[in-house]
Amino acid sequence: MRGGLWQLGQSITRRLAQADKKTIGRRCFASEADLKKTVLYDFHVVNGGKMVPFAGWSMPIQYKDSIMDSTINCRENGSLFDVSHMCGLSLKGKDTIPFLEQLVIADVAALAPGTGTLTVFTNEKGGAIDDSVVTKVTNDHIYLVVNAGCRDKDLAHIEEHMKFFKSKGGDVSWHIHDERSLLALQGPLAAPVLQYLTKDNLSQMYFGEFRILDINGAPCFLTRTGYTGEDGFEISVPSENAVDLAKAILEKSEGKVRLTGLGARDSLRLEAGLCLYGNDMEQHITPVEAGLTWAIGKRRRGEGGFLGAEVILKQIEEGPKIRRVGFISSGPPPRSHSEIQNSNGQSIGEITSGGFSPCLKKNIAMGYVKSGNHKAGTNVKIVIRGKSYDGAVTKMPFVPTKYYKP
Repeated sequence: MRGGLWQLGQSITRRLAQADKKTIGRRCFASEADLKKTVLYDFHVVNGGKMVPFAGWSMPIQYKDSIMDSTINCRENGSLFDVSHMCGLSLKGKDTIPFLEQLVIADVAALAPGTGTLTVFTNEKGGAIDDSVVTKVTNDHIYLVVNAGCRDKDLAHIEEHMKFFKSKGGDVSWHIHDERSLLALQGPLAAPVLQYLTKDNLSQMYFGEFRILDINGAPCFLTRTGYTGEDGFEISVPSENAVDLAKAILEKSEGKVRLTGLGARDSLRLEAGLCLYGNDMEQHITPVEAGLTWAIGKRRRGEGGFLGAEVILKQIEEGPKIRRVGFISSGPPPRSHSEIQNSNGQSIGEITSGGFSPCLKKNIAMGYVKSGNHKAGTNVKIVIRGKSYDGAVTKMPFVPTKYYKP
């Protein structure tokens, strides 16, 4: 089992590195001093965090627990992640919604105040610049979080279009929340533990909903969402209050909620069938090909109006040429870029994420195949280090989600 855990850890470390090639450059040429640190950095180190470079930040990949144990504990009890490397920002102004709808596929206008949804920033060819959770705080205030590895290109993209929009008389401005930190509390104990720290009734807050409220004495942005498939929350907290909040959450859980790093976060999101940008979604992949057609609002499908709409709407009508699907496989865990073949040995696609599932105790993966080979139950061969192993297309998520919905 030690060998299997080592293999799992190595697989996840490689996968995280592949998700951000710029990070690889930093590993070769940058010193630890060049990496940015969240306000919880010292807290991670004191608690046994194994720090690694990721997206220009020094982040914990795991703590004293193995990645296997951390993954299972999140599903059985709970996990606390520091995700402060991600970028939160607010867009404000009476024209915020029409501005944002030029850049994303979501029907932002249709969101009720205090609710959000997953969306995708697209380019002129319909490819994904980044995925993001976008929340309508009010009709003139939108809050969103973008991925750390995409921060620079996302902000440049938004700023470029904002300047043009404002030059035409549009009313929109932005604020990047570098003064705040972001914690993700996930798992079945997330709500009962967090309830100890706020007077607001969390049982009346459902998946995708957003509130501004006091938590542990600090004004927080709270979204009932996450990246694990479990019930949970993302908490944007003033940075000066972040360490105290982390300590309070761990204390109130009586040791059942544990600090958890990027390694288990990656295995959890893979079990939940969620994309990792840079692996499962990139600028040449459209939301339709990525299996995110559901995120394109009905009105947006009719009206378009976002970058790449012509390409995307044509794919919805005619069907995409490739599709993201899940796999169960034998042999070694599949790796990113492993070739996928049909039963006749013809190449039909490649793996984008894969590994050993700590919860299912079997190999799982996702990747892209040519349309016609995407139906659940389709037998395939997955080529790993020159050898072919049996696999089958499988519905995702691999582990059932437990989002808190009415």
